[in-house]
Amino acid sequence: MATVSEVTYELLRARGLTSVFGNPGSNELPFLSGIPDDFRYVLGLHEGAVLSMADGYSLVTGEATLVNLHAASGSGNAMGALTNSVYSHSPLVVTAGQQVRSTIGQEVMLSNVDAGTLMKPLVKWSSEPACAEDVPRTINQAIHTALLPAKGPVYVSVPYDDWAAEAPPESAGLLARDVHSAASLSGDQIRDLIETLESATNPVLVLGPAVDADHANAHAVLLAEKLRAPVWIAPSPSRCPFPTRHPSFRGVLPACVADLSKTLEGHDLVFVVGAPVFRYHQYVPGNYLPGGARLIHVTDDGGEAARAPIGEAYVAPVGSTLEILANMVKPSDRSPLPPLGDYEKPVSVGAGLDPAQLFALVRAGAPDDAIYVNESTSTSDAFWSQMDLSHQGSYYFPASGGLGFGLPAAVGAQLASPDRQVIGLIGDGSANYGITALWSAAQYKIPVVVVILNNGTYGALRGFSKILNTGETPGLDVPGIDFVSIAEGYGVRGTAVATAEDFTTAFKAALAADEPTLIEVRTTFDES
Repeated sequence: MATVSEVTYELLRARGLTSVFGNPGSNELPFLSGIPDDFRYVLGLHEGAVLSMADGYSLVTGEATLVNLHAASGSGNAMGALTNSVYSHSPLVVTAGQQVRSTIGQEVMLSNVDAGTLMKPLVKWSSEPACAEDVPRTINQAIHTALLPAKGPVYVSVPYDDWAAEAPPESAGLLARDVHSAASLSGDQIRDLIETLESATNPVLVLGPAVDADHANAHAVLLAEKLRAPVWIAPSPSRCPFPTRHPSFRGVLPACVADLSKTLEGHDLVFVVGAPVFRYHQYVPGNYLPGGARLIHVTDDGGEAARAPIGEAYVAPVGSTLEILANMVKPSDRSPLPPLGDYEKPVSVGAGLDPAQLFALVRAGAPDDAIYVNESTSTSDAFWSQMDLSHQGSYYFPASGGLGFGLPAAVGAQLASPDRQVIGLIGDGSANYGITALWSAAQYKIPVVVVILNNGTYGALRGFSKILNTGETPGLDVPGIDFVSIAEGYGVRGTAVATAEDFTTAFKAALAADEPTLIEVRTTFDES
């Protein structure tokens, strides 16, 4: 008879989950002791970095990814990073070791008390199997649940004595199972949407991360071209769903009610696809939409549809719906949108590089199909003003704004995409939350390029201090950090630069190196 461990590994292999991201404790050793030779274990030094590496890997592959954490303490350490996975709809299968089943009720050391509720409400589904024989079926349920629309993380706690138990013979049937989602809009609903789009006087498309995740970027481009409509990215984007140099591209919508509504003035139809309505951030109240505007929302997430404060929602697969609309909508007779103008040419003033100038240098030197993982939160406007993102899957950002995603996610993304260069653009404040991922990059020889924008302050917080009129408060500055020394301590080659010439030289060398590299860039901060 096969053991629970053996059957589970067969199941994981059949589902393609052969990369395991983890930081083990004693409860996890019985599971890891049986890991097959064709599985890859990626060790991280902190659970937050482990989960974010897995998140970056999953975002690039689009597939379920296995995370192995330690009991309640390790799970708790990962929960901050998990908030990003929730809103990026990353199908992470998060597992945690539990104490011996007969001792859990005593709350002995390293027991996970009431494990099924620990990760709620962050995860889609959470469970601890009622008996050892149910572990393989529960893992199978977790994988399918994570991948079904809308995708998202799940959590399973497994007592460590379960792995050696005999698996029931019927467990073999799990390998042949599959679950398909076949929901789609009806013919009448499609016709209504087409009529609405074709009859609009001045429509605008607002696209979100699900468009990129469903590889529907090309369909979004075709629809925009047929409608001759401008395209905005929904606020606080975790992915880039539209090529940024296309004539329709207008940028990222503001993340507050009043400014977003003002930005959309003049449009009679706001067609939102693959995004919530809307992920606001700053509290600047106003009318949700400009006068006379109608909002139509297409999402594969029923929760997004239910909680939106405005508009008519259709819950359906994003990719196939966009494809149908793009192919069936008749071309508009409105004038084509003119090409975008040239990039602004920023110039640095004072010591260090202006962030916009830095991003212009990155654009000039990076491969055309580079993947950017951005966690320099105070420089987002500068980033969007300078970057040319023309390939699907070129941009990732922490979906909930939780810091610590960027650096480890860049490592995970590079591991998942060896044929494309991954560049992490990380703020000095953000970098410290996930800095241990540098060790993993060095140990596994993952050739990610990490660019640290060091301005010595939490720039996003300083921006909010002005919005909230709080003045100077404690904890806004982070001076005195030597990222090159830290990187070298973890085994990653690093260099520090402060001029355009030095950055260009260092960046060229980093792109040519077959190893992880960190470049610390002294950047300026605009106090205005």
